[in-house]
Amino acid sequence: MQAIQATFDDLGTRLADVTFVVVDLESTGGSPEQCGITEIGAVKVRGGEVLGEFQTLVNPAEPIPAFISVLTGITDAMVAEAPRIDSAFPAFLEFAAGSVLVAHNAGFDISFLKAAAARTRTPWPGFDVLDTLTLARHLVTRDEAPNHKLSSLARVFASRTTPDHRALHDARATVDVLHGLIERVGNLGVHTLEELASYTSRVSPVQRRKRFLADALPHSPGVYLFKDADGRVLYVGTSRDIRSRVRTYFTASEQRSRMADMVRLAQSVTPVVCQTALEAQVRELRLIDEHKPRFNRRSKNARRLLWVKLTSERFPRLSIVRHVREDGVHYIGPFRSRLNAQAAVDAVHEIVPLRQCTQRITGKESSCALAELGRCGSPCTGAQSPADYAGLVADCAALFAGDARVGGDKLRARLEELAAQERFEDAARIRDRFLHLVRGAARSQRLAPLTSAREVVAARRHETGGWEIVCIRYGRLAGTVVCPRGADPMVHVETLRATAEVVLAPLVGAAAAGSTAALVEETEILLRWLETPGVRIVELDGSWTCPVGGAGALRHELEPAVAAAHEVVGFDRDAGLESPRARSRARFRGAGQPRDRVGA
Repeated sequence: MQAIQATFDDLGTRLADVTFVVVDLESTGGSPEQCGITEIGAVKVRGGEVLGEFQTLVNPAEPIPAFISVLTGITDAMVAEAPRIDSAFPAFLEFAAGSVLVAHNAGFDISFLKAAAARTRTPWPGFDVLDTLTLARHLVTRDEAPNHKLSSLARVFASRTTPDHRALHDARATVDVLHGLIERVGNLGVHTLEELASYTSRVSPVQRRKRFLADALPHSPGVYLFKDADGRVLYVGTSRDIRSRVRTYFTASEQRSRMADMVRLAQSVTPVVCQTALEAQVRELRLIDEHKPRFNRRSKNARRLLWVKLTSERFPRLSIVRHVREDGVHYIGPFRSRLNAQAAVDAVHEIVPLRQCTQRITGKESSCALAELGRCGSPCTGAQSPADYAGLVADCAALFAGDARVGGDKLRARLEELAAQERFEDAARIRDRFLHLVRGAARSQRLAPLTSAREVVAARRHETGGWEIVCIRYGRLAGTVVCPRGADPMVHVETLRATAEVVLAPLVGAAAAGSTAALVEETEILLRWLETPGVRIVELDGSWTCPVGGAGALRHELEPAVAAAHEVVGFDRDAGLESPRARSRARFRGAGQPRDRVGA
């Protein structure tokens, strides 16, 4: 394999080439808004050599407290003839220009410098800042020093200057501490400013030493695969910049504990460069589905989905199934858990009294408890004729197929009935179940046009100019290309259509139910992209429709109410609602009941 020469930009800024300005301040107190600076001391260093020093007393325009004078030795008489901050601060900025600021407990010093910038109406230059206190906490143990004060660290690193609360002296001591800390991290493989800025002891030496795995990766959008010594895929991720993203796995910015275990096992990283971020998302999903990486949590079970089926029997019922078949019946879904699927089934039973028994009906069975409660018409005993039962089946089928208006009316009636009885908890529970139902129905109704369309070609403006063109066939990404600025996009469209993946059509009639040519999650990614503002449909071989009175409209009605319910309950509990009935009323009424109309 041909070696790739890394650039200085890739490697980062070598510490030996960085100009540091180590600064220390003395002040009249601890508040940068209310107190003033009395002294500024700074030392400029690069490559271990001192390039210059800066020191000035500052007249704070206020008396110096006695205990401050005792601590620092700076008195009112000493600063009486000193320059004001209006003169001292610009001089310091000129001295520190183009450098990296370093301070011990940098938050204190930098906050005073920024306050000085605000007082003098000077724009803050946005210096990079290193804090020797933060580094010392990771690198100096309690066995070496009782604490991480500057005086203690100066002894550890044998500083030539003893800190004494005078700005220049403390800055000189901090220089020696900085050089000692840099020497320690250098032994741990930290050689650039970027690595030093992100250094933490939480990143193990093994994790840090594997930074070279990112060296040959491209600065391009796409997918990356971490692999072990045997070539097994450990983790799949996606990014707009593969190299920059992979580098973060070897720094403190990666805080997931399982990723440290993954990096310890990783021996290589394979990039898959993609034309667009959309293609990267889809490829990531497919690769996770193919390899089932042990360190990926999302999308590993993309095929373990459930549907709710309206069965084909003399007296149909609802059933939770794992597969969609070409049997001419209605399905909704998919659902990601059996709990959600069962909630959808229970919601249907609240408004449509379908039978819930699973045995084959012969007409000779005895009546069940649900029939006695009025929750079932008891077709098993002959009390309900097939014609009467067919009306219930038609209502359920309409809800599944795309007309939620009747179901919405029945839901409102049921909720109003329970609210009139002050059964607010029951009403809220039914509403929440119904949300699972309409989510499943809306999901299948939204996916159906895309999964049944033979081809959809769409485009949107690319962030760098030109067009991002996508070809989708039966809900599966068949190809994508970026048309450069100034080129004829239709030429790229025709080329894409001719070279895109050939996708076989799913089973006839099953596309609307979820048996698609792609993972459901892939189709949903594509659908979200198509619904992004600015996307234009270029070619459509199929239909692009959504039912006017479909479940999506009812979903948009219910979701805000359910979301608001949780906020109302929490608010009223804090306000002192002691009564369970009062809390349940707040949950149902305070969140707002479904509106009187199902919108289009």
